[in-house]
Amino acid sequence: MKKQFIPFFLFLTIIMGSCSTSKNVSKIQKTPFVWEGANVYFLLTDRFNNGNTSNDTNFERNKKTAKLRGFEGGDIIGITKKIEEGYFDKLGINAIWFTPVVEQIHDGVDEGTGLTYGFHGYWTRDWTNLDPNFGTKEDLRMLVDKAHAHGIRIILDGVINHTGPVTQTDTVWPKDWVRTGPVCDYKSYKGTTACTLVSNLPDIKTESNENVDLPPFLIEKWKKEGRYEKEMAELDAFFARTGYPKAPKYYIIKWLTDYISDYGIDGYRADTVKHTEETVWADFKTQCDFAFATWKQNNPTKVLDENSFYTIAEVYNYGIGSGKIFDFGDKKINYFENGFNNMINFEFKGDAQKEYEFIFSKYSDKLNNELKGYSVLNYLSSHDDGAPFDAKRTKSKEAAIKLLLSPGLSQVYYGDESARSLVIEGTEGDATLRSFMNWEEIKSNSETQKTLLHWQKLGQFRRNHPSIGAGIHKKISDQPYTFSRTFSKNNYSDSVIIGLNLPVGQKEVTVASIFKNGTKLKDTYSGKEVLVVNGKVSIDSEFDIVLLEAISETK
Repeated sequence: MKKQFIPFFLFLTIIMGSCSTSKNVSKIQKTPFVWEGANVYFLLTDRFNNGNTSNDTNFERNKKTAKLRGFEGGDIIGITKKIEEGYFDKLGINAIWFTPVVEQIHDGVDEGTGLTYGFHGYWTRDWTNLDPNFGTKEDLRMLVDKAHAHGIRIILDGVINHTGPVTQTDTVWPKDWVRTGPVCDYKSYKGTTACTLVSNLPDIKTESNENVDLPPFLIEKWKKEGRYEKEMAELDAFFARTGYPKAPKYYIIKWLTDYISDYGIDGYRADTVKHTEETVWADFKTQCDFAFATWKQNNPTKVLDENSFYTIAEVYNYGIGSGKIFDFGDKKINYFENGFNNMINFEFKGDAQKEYEFIFSKYSDKLNNELKGYSVLNYLSSHDDGAPFDAKRTKSKEAAIKLLLSPGLSQVYYGDESARSLVIEGTEGDATLRSFMNWEEIKSNSETQKTLLHWQKLGQFRRNHPSIGAGIHKKISDQPYTFSRTFSKNNYSDSVIIGLNLPVGQKEVTVASIFKNGTKLKDTYSGKEVLVVNGKVSIDSEFDIVLLEAISETK
């Protein structure tokens, strides 16, 4: 009778926890959100889901573009709808990063790949406003609130380095704001920072500390929109509080951090970091932290936890093997000491060509020693990497295992989980990587559904166990290949055992290093429950993977 009563009591405790003040006496631990173990979903806002067709065309963007180089209709509301549907929950996602949603240049340009509009979000015209193709500020507020209700953090994409290209419609920013040459040669620190990424992409003079006035076109724009006085008052307050000179970089820092204090976003992925002086990012992080603290103070009932604001650096070609240093040839920079919690790891897709144990042990060692206190963001495909790990989508199962079970943060690029094609005929350059999300295939193709289910199982296991991304890896045996992950922080601890390339059917796994005899375990991949006997478990499943967790610790 007692054995029946306790589980029923636990059930009531979980269901009624929000309205009960009594202490939870069970051994069940609530899984904390740990940035170092996050499962991040990265999407192009315009290419994910069209939630509002009425905003598909704005600013007379009606010119015929090259293939996949115009706006396709994806928007903020579309992302929110997928949050509400539980798509990300099923995929085990607990952070979403999407491309910039600030107002883009109104016209298009041809950079040698055909006429292109700023659908990708990296061609800013006005940092203080959202592009109507993406949605409204109220849409963004709703997205953040809905995501937080699902335990999902929101990472915005921030650009400080450059404005959008110059067109007949979109005038160049003043000379004290931007340089229009030379084009970067990438041979030195200066040849990477004091230059334009490509021709006709004006570079913000981020090295400047000289006071500058606002561009006349921006003043005129704000006046037409009826918000000039409000924007100026906020700028005056920002510069009075910080003591910064009215230099270009500080205007942009103010505008970007407003999205934190206004909406409670949880992190920024910073674009083209190595093209901007590292001190800029240190100042950016200081103001991000201030804005996040301000939002928490003003919204005490919406605060999710005590995590700090999180920053991720895109330093193109940085790899985990370099530790904390990025080498320009004539200068070495530690971006972790200049505003960043994390750096995108361009080395991972190369490491993914190797065996599981090589990857897992290498990353565990690096992250728990040289990079302890920081992390890296691993990816296998992306929006601007023309050589992805699995370009033809023939290794979806292997890709999921290597990405989602590796130490560090995982970046699932939209469509990784559904084998969205990365080879689109008729496209030029990176457009082939940026097709619209393949929702119809997910609905109708059984193979796509199998692929998605595999990513869902691994993703949920990762989300439920911070030990996978943030813990310590330890190999148990080569044959069969099994390993453990353990993690502890404050009063929370988490341990799992994973087996890969196991026999289909009956299989035996040694678990004594983690689980005691008599412990009831669940293989979350198959759903089978087993008991530890003589330091081992025996599982009969149709799969060659086991994901073992103690049932008493299931989150």
